[in-house]
Amino acid sequence: MTAIAPTTDPDIQLIDSHVHLNFDCYDDELDEVAQRWREAGIVQLVHSCVKPSEFEQLQAIADRFPEVFISVGLHPLDADDWTAEMAAEIRDKARSDQRTVAIGETGLDFFKADNEPIQREAFGTQIAIARELDLPLIIHCRNAAAAARDMLREAEGTRAVMHCWSGTAEETQWFVDLGFYISFSGIVTFKNAKTVKESAAIVPSDRLLVETDCPFLAPVPYRGKRNEPARVAHVAEYLAELRGISVADLARQTTANARSLFRRLALYSDSR
Repeated sequence: MTAIAPTTDPDIQLIDSHVHLNFDCYDDELDEVAQRWREAGIVQLVHSCVKPSEFEQLQAIADRFPEVFISVGLHPLDADDWTAEMAAEIRDKARSDQRTVAIGETGLDFFKADNEPIQREAFGTQIAIARELDLPLIIHCRNAAAAARDMLREAEGTRAVMHCWSGTAEETQWFVDLGFYISFSGIVTFKNAKTVKESAAIVPSDRLLVETDCPFLAPVPYRGKRNEPARVAHVAEYLAELRGISVADLARQTTANARSLFRRLALYSDSR
């Protein structure tokens, strides 16, 4: 499959379901980055949180760009920072701002870290907070699919997205069966990402999301460069071709899916 240019159809609207715009690589350029995402038809964005201490940065970005919504949580690779006090901080911050649409990103990462017990504690507590506040989870999961599945099975009714998903088709089905959404990033456009493509082909249409995970994982033809939200259009184009549907249909479905999962997006969608 060859790289294709993103659509410029003004009737096609997309939601980038996972961004990190508070990185210093965007310093002094964020207005231009926003102009490009608007021109590309990106109407709403979910700004994920790596640790609660950055929540105010996310709020400041959402103040500047009303199409940006936010989450709060602790990333599993920062789990060594976990404390009981942090749980209260996440809960309080989530309650403090109606633009908070999720808890996370949280989850498990056994690829880069070997502190499984504290990761499990932090993840389990954030699952409980999400259920208490009736918010979905944004889940990071790497080399830990079975462990994550087992923990989440014990929390029946939890809403969640497996973000930047790169698991096998079998693992994908585990989380689809739990009722979760599966989100794909620029990885799906990479030439050797066979497993990701196989998973992307089997996700039910009503469980599919698109994201950039910017500034990381720029899709082909920008691989290796700083990523940005406008390039979620490339992910959408690629997924549409992979799944044998029109870009318009994929955009319509993934936008509806994002608003179904992150329910507060739908409250602000009429003017976007």
